[in-house]
Amino acid sequence: MATVSIPLLLQDVTGEAREATVDGATIGELVDALDSRFPGLKGQIARDGKPLTTITFTVDGRIASWGLATPVSPDARVAILPTFGGG
Repeated sequence: MATVSIPLLLQDVTGEAREATVDGATIGELVDALDSRFPGLKGQIARDGKPLTTITFTVDGRIASWGLATPVSPDARVAILPTFGGG
């Protein structure tokens, strides 16, 4: 099962859980599994089959360039990261 790091900004949905271990072959499947455990999480990070523009995913430290279709191995470490901007 992949281990997913969850940002602090989602603590209201996760009950303050900062990490979860879930099954899935893609980030999208992991997100669905997380949403089953933490209802409402998916709507905070993805919409219409794509990550929100304010969210970035990484798999084993690399940006998930295929979005929710990015494959993950069973022992992957996935991070959900808020995207920060500025100027």
